[in-house]
Amino acid sequence: MLDFRPVLYIIGILLTTLAAAMCAPLVADLVVGHPDWQVFAASAALTAFIGVTLLLTTMAPPSRLSVRQAFFLTTTSWLAMTFFAALPFAFANLELDFTDAFFEAMSGLTTTGSTVITSLDTTPSGILLWRAILQWLGGIGIIVMSIAILPMLKIGGNQLFQTESSDSSEKVLPRVAQIASGVGFVYLALTVACAALLWFSGLKGFDAIAHAMTTIATGGFSTRDGSIGALLNPGAEVIITCFMLLGALPFVLYLQALRGKPLLLWRDNQVRWFFFIVAFFVLSVTAAHHINNDINIGRALREAAFNVTSIMTGTGYASANYAGWGSFATGVFFFIMFIGGCAGSTTCSIKIFRYQILYQTAKVQMKHLIRPHGIFIGTFNGRPITDEVENSVMSFFFLFMLTFAVLAGLLHFIGLDFLTAVSGAASAICNVGPALGDIIGPTGNFSALPDSAKWVLAAGMLLGRLELFTVLVLFAPWFWRG
Repeated sequence: MLDFRPVLYIIGILLTTLAAAMCAPLVADLVVGHPDWQVFAASAALTAFIGVTLLLTTMAPPSRLSVRQAFFLTTTSWLAMTFFAALPFAFANLELDFTDAFFEAMSGLTTTGSTVITSLDTTPSGILLWRAILQWLGGIGIIVMSIAILPMLKIGGNQLFQTESSDSSEKVLPRVAQIASGVGFVYLALTVACAALLWFSGLKGFDAIAHAMTTIATGGFSTRDGSIGALLNPGAEVIITCFMLLGALPFVLYLQALRGKPLLLWRDNQVRWFFFIVAFFVLSVTAAHHINNDINIGRALREAAFNVTSIMTGTGYASANYAGWGSFATGVFFFIMFIGGCAGSTTCSIKIFRYQILYQTAKVQMKHLIRPHGIFIGTFNGRPITDEVENSVMSFFFLFMLTFAVLAGLLHFIGLDFLTAVSGAASAICNVGPALGDIIGPTGNFSALPDSAKWVLAAGMLLGRLELFTVLVLFAPWFWRG
């Protein structure tokens, strides 16, 4: 029988933290005299009540987590946080029903960036700040999970990044605390630096803070309906591009850099592959944008760099309507959704290291075709890739593509056109945000979709953010039989 008490205790801590975070938009609305402060006060009170109740009824903090408890905790904590994070959206005067509120909260905490709010330019500052806070919390949450939890659960090849401190489920909680403190410092420092630079570039203080939080989280929620393009600030575009790239790198390497080993960041194979792929697609799209739209090369490079980085890292900002840049650019934006950034970053999608492992596996297989009796071993960052890791990564690829096909099929069955269904499914499972087409493209919005489609997309966001196996294993009967 699974002991739920440690899980409920940790969820209680998370809900109490979420309630405390609601105080920031409460104060923001109170300062400007907007009545929505009462919405945040009520939501915070209810969330805190449930959180404290869970803490008190489970009596004592857990000293260890089993693998089954860790699986259950990962999914249920994300669902619980999303449910309570949706309360301000549901109670505020935004004309959102619970489906829309849940969709917005799920998009925020999974750092997807899809939105159903149609009037961001006139939305109260408290709600705008709450959206940014959700993505900021989701960003640091996924870093901690990818460094401390997923390696222990051996999800999709993440065991490659298993450390001596995370090789035992009994040590996972102290490990999470150590990582959270170190990563939290780096995460906060990068956020402050981004906000300061955006403010110096000409953005208002509120816009600078909100966009800094969603940039470093590679989330993509903006304070404007027109996203970054509405700011009309090329300098801010360049700054945001740089910090989206920083958010896509392994945060554990930032900690190593602070300990006197800065060269480790560039020596990491993931990082080199990531920058090479970004540069390749930026230059390709720049050429297509320059030729097809007859604009100067400098502007083409800036817009291509921003939007390619945004989509590949899963941030989801848009500085221009790239759907009108020609068929080549449109195809590139669709396919780079499936790339992502580095493991241990705030990014999503398949991630660079899995492509590297597949490449090494294919390379070894081709060598075997020439020399059947030879012994060849693929490597990652100088370490041999085990059969367990190869099987784990290939299983992840298969399940990822199967889930993507199922989501697209469901959306098409619901009534969405082919482009909207396929790109919407890709956007959800890759946690990108904007998709393609007139409805949910870079200048569109998800509010027009039927409720059933929003629930399908919300499920896709959760599956993509938690790397599929973490959620799907809970539906296996043998999981509950132990």
